[in-house]
Amino acid sequence: MMRSLSLAAALASLSVPALAQVHITEWMYQGNGGEFIEFTNLGTEPVDFTGWSYDDDSRLPGVFSLSGFGTVAPGESVLITENPSAADFRAAWGLADAVKVLAGYTNNLGRNDEINLFDASGALVDRLAYGDQNFPGTPRTQNSSGTPTSLQALGAFTVEPGGWVLSVSDDAYGSWFSPAGDVGNPGVFALSPIPEPGSVALLLAGLGLVGAAVRRRA
Repeated sequence: MMRSLSLAAALASLSVPALAQVHITEWMYQGNGGEFIEFTNLGTEPVDFTGWSYDDDSRLPGVFSLSGFGTVAPGESVLITENPSAADFRAAWGLADAVKVLAGYTNNLGRNDEINLFDASGALVDRLAYGDQNFPGTPRTQNSSGTPTSLQALGAFTVEPGGWVLSVSDDAYGSWFSPAGDVGNPGVFALSPIPEPGSVALLLAGLGLVGAAVRRRA
């Protein structure tokens, strides 16, 4: 069954500069349907991904272009996958065509690796160093994706125990099993409760509340 995005954006009334608040919000390595990485725009303004790129632990801007995402709306989640076909990846997870997917990256993730997101200038936007061996007590995201437990977890450059958990079917994040046997919630981002503003002041840059993407059955 197809799933589509229902964007519920509750934005602060404060007038603040438009900042790129894009973060790594989910990942899975060696999934049966192709590993994937999810990025979400948690800011109040659209973000133009032209010239943006992804790399793993080699930390090199420009390795895999994210320009194909175009403009990413506030609250929107987008995906990259090693699956050579975006259509096949969507079919594997029952995602609507509206979910933006870039397929065929070849700098594949390992059990212990990094995810690096760069903007058009080559500046680092976000990093996630992960691995159950390198960081004992953190999830091993093989066939089950890693999902953050709080916005504070998104502000850290490394996975920490308790900061990320494995997706479980019908969990609080709306995760589901794919026909291939993977479990996750790719293409959507639902996180509650919102942490105290003081603890994520830098992350939210003046926002009192961020939009959350929730899935609904089409």
